[in-house]
Amino acid sequence: MEDKRIVKTKRSLKKALTDMLEKEDFEHISITELCRKAEVSRITFYSHYSDKYALVDEIFNDMLKIGTEDYYRRQEKNNPSGRLTAGYVNMLDSILQVYYDQFDFFQHTDPEKNPYLASRMYSIILDTVEMHTLHIRKRLRLKYSPKKIAGFVCFGMFGFVNEAHNEKVPQEQINKEARNLLTDLLRSGVLAESETL
Repeated sequence: MEDKRIVKTKRSLKKALTDMLEKEDFEHISITELCRKAEVSRITFYSHYSDKYALVDEIFNDMLKIGTEDYYRRQEKNNPSGRLTAGYVNMLDSILQVYYDQFDFFQHTDPEKNPYLASRMYSIILDTVEMHTLHIRKRLRLKYSPKKIAGFVCFGMFGFVNEAHNEKVPQEQINKEARNLLTDLLRSGVLAESETL
């Protein structure tokens, strides 16, 4: 377990970065300004991170850990028999939960404004869904590669969520509609030869 002072310093840097993203894109945020905002010296910053990209990677890794733990909790509670559809829905719910819980950060992952943040976010989600799909492939015959399925599910779902945000759909309704869309897709049999729904 990390020292409390280190945890506090890192938390300050992460919050400062998130606050700065309100006014400036990630590429233009300097370490000097970040340290000033967090009230941390540059020496302290560099004792924890090699650069601002390492700081962002840690933010994403923190969220990945939270989302993974939530997913396994949901699986244990809602899907002990390992049904295909329920597994993907639990994954979607976990991703959306982290996304909305940390929306103050994720609202800045627009690919046009912050391409690095968007790229990291999509990469982590793609890897997570692909890993889940690889586990499914052990017991079901998939019609497509895990990478293709992950790409389709991730980009399709995030497109759906983004468009719903643009239409000012309430968060609870977005979650419900995304869950229904994913369930309909999986139950249609388009991903696996013989599904245990």
